[in-house]
Amino acid sequence: MPNKLQHEISPYLLQHQHNPVAWYPWGEEALQKARAENKLILVSIGYAACHWCHVMERESFENDEVASLMNQHFISIKVDREERPDIDQVYMTAVQLMTQSGGWPLHCICLPDTRPIYGGTYFKTTDWTNILLQLADMWREKPDIAFDYAERLTQGIRQSEQLPVNRIPEGYNIHDLKAIVDPWKQLFDLKEGGYKRAPKFPLPNNWLFLLRYGVLANDQEVLQHTHFTLQKIAAGGIYDHVGGGFARYSVDAGWQLPHFEKMLYDNAQLVSLYCEAWMQSPKLAYSRVIHETLEWVDREMTAADGGFYCALDADSEGVEGKYYTFEEQEFRALLGEEAPLFIHYFGMSPEGNWPEAHTNILKTALDSEAWIEESGFNMEEWEIYLQRIKEKLRRYRDKRVRPGLDNKQLTSWNALMLKAFVDAYQIFGENSYINTALKNAHFIQESLSDPYGKLFHQAPGSGKAIPGFLDDHAFAAEAFISLYEATFEERWLYQAKSWADTAIAHFYDRERGGFYFTSATAEALIVRKFEILDNVIPSSNSAMARVLTKLGLYFEEAAYTDKASQLLANVFPQMKSYGSAYSNWSIGLLEEVYGCYEIALTGPGNEELRKELNNYYIPNKILSGGIKSSLPLLQGRLTADTLAYVCKNKTCSLPVASVEELLKLII
Repeated sequence: MPNKLQHEISPYLLQHQHNPVAWYPWGEEALQKARAENKLILVSIGYAACHWCHVMERESFENDEVASLMNQHFISIKVDREERPDIDQVYMTAVQLMTQSGGWPLHCICLPDTRPIYGGTYFKTTDWTNILLQLADMWREKPDIAFDYAERLTQGIRQSEQLPVNRIPEGYNIHDLKAIVDPWKQLFDLKEGGYKRAPKFPLPNNWLFLLRYGVLANDQEVLQHTHFTLQKIAAGGIYDHVGGGFARYSVDAGWQLPHFEKMLYDNAQLVSLYCEAWMQSPKLAYSRVIHETLEWVDREMTAADGGFYCALDADSEGVEGKYYTFEEQEFRALLGEEAPLFIHYFGMSPEGNWPEAHTNILKTALDSEAWIEESGFNMEEWEIYLQRIKEKLRRYRDKRVRPGLDNKQLTSWNALMLKAFVDAYQIFGENSYINTALKNAHFIQESLSDPYGKLFHQAPGSGKAIPGFLDDHAFAAEAFISLYEATFEERWLYQAKSWADTAIAHFYDRERGGFYFTSATAEALIVRKFEILDNVIPSSNSAMARVLTKLGLYFEEAAYTDKASQLLANVFPQMKSYGSAYSNWSIGLLEEVYGCYEIALTGPGNEELRKELNNYYIPNKILSGGIKSSLPLLQGRLTADTLAYVCKNKTCSLPVASVEELLKLII
């Protein structure tokens, strides 16, 4: 018989509904049962595309003996980390304090009041059963030990959330930026790109900051390494050269062997990153991965209602990467006389370039363009030829058993992908991109908002509604600001302002000068966390600081910019200690040092000016414009003529009539 997960909507929870473990979803039923029976709580956290989550399920949670042990001594709760990031944050912090590491699957053993006493990630079956037996014995015979440790650990979690309130400096300078970047450079892997470590995560926001810093500070070392890294990622096996889209990370140091799961948030941020990189240095590889990745999103990750799905699994038929890899003989049978050319292009071999699996992961070489020209093609001819072969490979691959789809539609991740489509539209001008973005914007407003305009974390279903978290509000506001900049339709900007106001009303702590991750009206956990450090996704506080900075400029409201300035001041002393963990904060610091250009494009030709301006890379700017407006910056500047204004630090230029003249005011 199915367990208590059978009525959930999360694909990850539904994957476990037929386990012999008596799983509960997180909720009052399970928590009350633990209190009533005085049993320890076993919290198991993962997500649908997680390879090692599947492994532990097969090894332990489908094992009747293990399940019997868990059912006898524990109340077992399954949590989808993407559905409940608030719960994941609390117990991830606990495990990191206990073990100095973390990851998924994540497991925490807790007292009946949910305070943790033990934790870890993946466990082999024998280790898992031994640990559970020891903890059950301790709880039965020496519960005082558990209570004492829970108290100390919970105090440690609370202390980790201390956010000092610092005085806002009179100003920042280039030396503050160099103090962050110079130690960061020592981590650069000059041979393979990225950082000197394995596994390697793309970390889009890291390279976005370094790209902008390299340009604004004229640091050629940083700029060159950023482009080198992006080219290595685009050429490596971490990119799906047949179907588009990036895997979550590379197991090796050379970006060749991916962990094959594809996450919406990675791909959204990478598209935005490659768009900026293309604007600064237009390389064919950049435009290729942008177009192919967005085609993949349209084809495989977009619902009929315009919402975007979460992820594709790493596994198919129980084997990691089986869907994506090829044996050389498959190429020969499929492509015939064309096979040798593309076997060479994709770096394949008879024994397989992934020796452990005896198969090939498609990848390309950085010098492939030179090889293509030596083979008698110009790049335009090759691109047409390559796309034809890729389409043939994709149709062949589509006949395989597909990886599982996590069809959750999360507000924060949808917003990131909405912005990616807007960014691509800004530089390539393809109407399909802005149409997809607009459809998703309507989806967020209609399906991910309540009647009062507050955001949900995901579309409600089965009677279950999860209130929006801080990242939902921050990323949605940021996406709608970008949508305004691409259309000059002010309703999008006012919607962003409304969500920022909601965040201030329900998430902001005025005494501590920061935003909690959860609303004041949300379910209370053992600690209410701030999310400060930028990770694979920028932290919700740094994202909100960026939103408030922009809204402060658009609406000339000091209340917004004051909060953003206080947030930056609070984290500034820690930024130089580990730049990678403060990359989005550092983008804010860049604009403090170099300023932000407020560019207004008015009159009947404003759209043509915007399109022309997007041919130039100006990383520190905001755009406004149109033929009518209620924004302060545009008051008195709306005439029958097409004009452009540049403002900075509350000072505006005289109007100019062309982008060429505008650029002289900036560069």
